[in-house]
Amino acid sequence: MRVARDIAALEAALAPWRAAGDCIVLVPTMGNLHEGHLSLVDRARGLGDRVVVTLFVNPMQFGPGEDFERYPRTFEEDRRLLEARGADLLFAPETAELYPRGHGRTTAVEVPELSSILCGAFRPGHFRGVATVVAKLYNLVRPQVAVFGEKDYQQLVILRRMTEDLNFPVEVVGAPTVREPDGLAMSSRNRYLTAEERARAPLLYRTLRQVVERVREGARDLAAVEAEAMAALAAAGFRPEYVSVRRADDLAPPAPGDRSLVALAAAHLGAARLIDNIPFERAPARA
Repeated sequence: MRVARDIAALEAALAPWRAAGDCIVLVPTMGNLHEGHLSLVDRARGLGDRVVVTLFVNPMQFGPGEDFERYPRTFEEDRRLLEARGADLLFAPETAELYPRGHGRTTAVEVPELSSILCGAFRPGHFRGVATVVAKLYNLVRPQVAVFGEKDYQQLVILRRMTEDLNFPVEVVGAPTVREPDGLAMSSRNRYLTAEERARAPLLYRTLRQVVERVREGARDLAAVEAEAMAALAAAGFRPEYVSVRRADDLAPPAPGDRSLVALAAAHLGAARLIDNIPFERAPARA
């Protein structure tokens, strides 16, 4: 596996693959890799000839008071894991390489409407940073395919919209959430949990499963279902931001006839902010 730490080295590594007509698959990450990230690499290997993984803790997607400075940075371990998993190239630039004028002064990409709901309502500017850095990586790597995890479901919807709106010739592929044996979605931020909090954390997934079951059973007052789920999380010591049932393709509030839905939640537990979601199909409404 080759490693590029700057754009010139990235271009040098990609040039022969492009000349050969290889299909390049991009897997963007912020590093501190776990099995969820590595499953994206596995998926990518089946979608093209060359897998390029990026490792970049993007300051533009962190708000004031968030964990940019303490976000785990584990380059050597990440490099070893990616090499063992069969990645072809790791691009791991410094901040100044992608934001030479500083991330606060760079041209930005904004996906309207989708970026200001759900997580976007609690993390203003977050998805602006995500969309901007992914657009930059598209332009630098010029992949034919990009793979993102469904665990960050809103992010996936936003990046699909951005890719379509800006006419990037990139196929966006979503890969299923990878979970711990007790159901907790794998996340780099899970390491912020204490042992006691880690034991409680799977309740977020169980609560979403209960929401899904109630909707599948015919519950039509979604606001009441969501409010009950929020109350259950709060009673268990979480600080919930939202529990919401949305239309799967565009995250709009579902109409009675919509069948493809997703239940989403975000909640703080101790020092960790946890997110999760469950896509599901609702039975057709009875006449």
